[in-house]
Amino acid sequence: MSAHDQPHVNDFGDLRSLQFNGLTVQSMMSMSYPHLLALDYTRAMMGFLLFCPQPADILMIGLGGGSLAKYCLYTLPTVRFTAVEINPEVIALREQFAIPADDDHFRIICADGAAHLRNLEAPVDVLLVDGFNAKGLPPELSSMDFYADCERALSPQGVMAINLWAGDPRYPVYIARLREAFAGRVLSIPAEEGDNRISFALGHGARIPTRKQLHDRTAQLDLVHSFNVGDISQRILKRLESRREGSAS
Repeated sequence: MSAHDQPHVNDFGDLRSLQFNGLTVQSMMSMSYPHLLALDYTRAMMGFLLFCPQPADILMIGLGGGSLAKYCLYTLPTVRFTAVEINPEVIALREQFAIPADDDHFRIICADGAAHLRNLEAPVDVLLVDGFNAKGLPPELSSMDFYADCERALSPQGVMAINLWAGDPRYPVYIARLREAFAGRVLSIPAEEGDNRISFALGHGARIPTRKQLHDRTAQLDLVHSFNVGDISQRILKRLESRREGSAS
């Protein structure tokens, strides 16, 4: 018997989903437009572009149905994208989810994401973490050591975007660890659907954009991207205003 969760593919009309337990959707794809982002939390994670508009290297922990990988490869053609996925049965579904073959700009590594990050030789501009399994968030991807490794993996001006679930009783613990590892350089926004929360954590040389920078970057990104960049920007601004009023991240 496999030591990994058994993934299931389900189709409803034009939509194809990846699930582990038959209830929770891990990934969703439009079969007509496989490179588009069907779930809001993935669009919110693309908000990393408001912090790092022109990344050279992206590392993703957790492949799923490859939504973020496909979208980044489609819209950021010069980026080098590496996805690390621990479950070989998920990787085996890459053709069903229209995930492209490995080439000079894209590769999938079957490995433990935490171990891969710990042994990373060169920093990356963007780190995407979306590593849920059938039981939720694995402890290996939510420990203080893991978040410290995330901080070390980023280039000085880099950014991490991590998907967390606010319904998890340990969510406040994860956020506290994240803020400690990144010395407070963390900003969290909600997804429109469900209890997903996307946290952006900045490299040690990066700064949260000003209102003008967000406005200017939104205008530029809107020329290229299919999701509503302005909506993500507004969520970030709302969070910044809340922080100024004394709210916790």
